[in-house]
This record gives sequence, C-alpha cells and structure tokens, in this order.
Amino acid sequence: MPSRPVKPDQLRIIHYPDPVLRQAAEPLPGATDEVRRVAQRMLELMHEARGVGLAAPQVGLPWRLFVANPTGEPEDDQIFINPKLSSPSRENHTHDEGCLSLPNITGDITRPASITVDALDEQGKPFKLTSDDLPARVWQHEIDHLDGILILDRMPAIDKVANKQAILDLEQAAGKT
Repeated sequence: MPSRPVKPDQLRIIHYPDPVLRQAAEPLPGATDEVRRVAQRMLELMHEARGVGLAAPQVGLPWRLFVANPTGEPEDDQIFINPKLSSPSRENHTHDEGCLSLPNITGDITRPASITVDALDEQGKPFKLTSDDLPARVWQHEIDHLDGILILDRMPAIDKVANKQAILDLEQAAGKT
C-alpha cells in the first residue's frame, strides 16, 4: 500500500498506455478503512462509466483489488480483495470484450467458460464464488488487470488491426507517439 493515504475522491479511470496498467499489483494487508473507501469510489467510477468491473490499477493503484457488478443492480456490487482464480473449465468461450481503460476498443477474447474466485470481502471475510456466465468473464478480465495484462494482449491480430486507429489515438492523447 502507498506510504501516504489515498484520496478516493481524486481517483479517476486511467487510460492506456499509462504504465501502471502494465504493473503487477501487490497484495493488500486486508480490508482496512482506506481499502473500503477506495473500493466504494471504484464502484462509483465503474457505475458512472457503465462498466461491469474495475481493478485498482485502472485507478492508478497497484493493489490486488477489484470491484464488479455484472447486473448493474446496486445490490449486486461486489468487492474482491486479494482475489485468486482456480478451477478453470477445459471448455473455452470467445466473446467480444471492452475495457474502461481502453475506450472505443473491443476484441474477441477467449477465456475458460467457468472459473472459481476466492477473495476477501469488504469486511475481510473470505468467500468463494463459481460462475459459468458473465461474472466468470468479468473476474478473469479484472484479474488480468491485477497481473498487468490487457485485452490488447489477448485479442487476435485481426482485432488489433481493426482497433489500430483507436489505439494510436490513446497513445497520441498520452503523448506517446
């Protein structure tokens, strides 16, 4: 965790090619008040952007934390602290995915059809969930963020070509080209 406190109200969604998106995130010591405040702000940002998940690196924090809500219903907001995936199915599914850190970019991403996630909730209690639906895809996408992996790394070459201008636009906006 950072040595100085995080100001959740100042957090914003970070866009590619910001280097924090390529860093592996560090485990958190648990569900502290600071972690809960950051997670609540991440849920707000995710909902404002009409997303279904948001990982801490996407707001500039190298923490192993993500939030998710595949339904969009407030009661379905979930916080995942130090999540770990297990039991991926042998069957894979390919679906079009986007990313809040890569606006206007989508690609066909192949992932295990079902998976299990173990994490701590906002109270620090361990929980385990298994899904073979949209939540499974969201968890895998967000944990990719925690490992510094983007959909750009997983999409087929044809999708990279189709998104070339949007990728260049993001790089130019960041002053990288």
